[in-house]
Amino acid sequence: MEYRKLGRTGVAVSPLCLGTMMFGAWGNQDRQDSIRIIHRALDSGINFVDSADVYSAGESEEIVGEALKGRRDDVVLATKFFMPMDGQPNHGGGSRKWIMQEVENSLRRLGTDYIDLYQVHRPSPDTDVEETLSALTDLVRQGKVRYLGSSSYSGSQIVEAQWAARERNLERFATEQPPYSLLVRSIEEDVLPTVLRHGMGTLTYSPLAGGWLSGRWRKGAASTPTSAARPSARFDMSSPANQRKLDAVEQLAQLAEQSAMPLIQLAIAFAIRHPGVTSAIIGPRTIDQLESQLPAADITLSSETLDRIDDIVAPGVTINPDDNSYGTTELTSEARRRP
Repeated sequence: MEYRKLGRTGVAVSPLCLGTMMFGAWGNQDRQDSIRIIHRALDSGINFVDSADVYSAGESEEIVGEALKGRRDDVVLATKFFMPMDGQPNHGGGSRKWIMQEVENSLRRLGTDYIDLYQVHRPSPDTDVEETLSALTDLVRQGKVRYLGSSSYSGSQIVEAQWAARERNLERFATEQPPYSLLVRSIEEDVLPTVLRHGMGTLTYSPLAGGWLSGRWRKGAASTPTSAARPSARFDMSSPANQRKLDAVEQLAQLAEQSAMPLIQLAIAFAIRHPGVTSAIIGPRTIDQLESQLPAADITLSSETLDRIDDIVAPGVTINPDDNSYGTTELTSEARRRP
């Protein structure tokens, strides 16, 4: 497996990053099976693992910590903070108070004394980015964290954070973690050019678009989720935007078949071949899912295939805006001064 530099850090990471959201109560509840999946990923050449404190209320980090015993120094270990962990008002967010408390919890659950990449899970509209960066800078200087990252930041938020770090002599975000897939391409217009200009690494999440590109959901298929089964705007099949997504999935599935590869591998290969993407996070729940995704690391899509993809979903376009998880506050009616 090839390895790539993570922005300007000098750290080499695999083009596939193992996401661990599905390990624990949220997904695979068999801890030993989850550990086997992690070991298989490491044995295949993946050296990049991403978790978060909120995944299964910390259980995912515990599973990762157990799996990495004896192999910790061979892995670039990333985790995230920000999402509320319980009903307590200060148990979440980007405040110094929470960061200093939660990093200790993550270190304990992960069974390590340092985190390679500590990421803010979401931007906070009511917390100064200087406060967040100041607390994180202290963690770097204490040796508890090696590098800092953001997740789901808009282009303007990335620039603001870079400016604040430079002006205040603070550690900067070395990476960004945005959503990116064949169906969710809006980051190509702003976020990816911004991270390239600032020399940041990019680990993109949801290359299968939350299951839409798994090949399981096709137009008219009985297994296609209903709005009752998945009560979210992303899965409301009465939505015209989601009908357009199903049309696109049908065309992409046909393209994958013509290219002699499963749709899953086409989708992941697409994500990791953008020059602004360092690594794409895959999130298998089973060993079979992992095995179906690993070959994508060695696939190079032809120019003809990429052109055909652009015909189906234009560059910079997200078919359903509900799939975007960044910049949403900038488009609210309040922000536009409309009732």
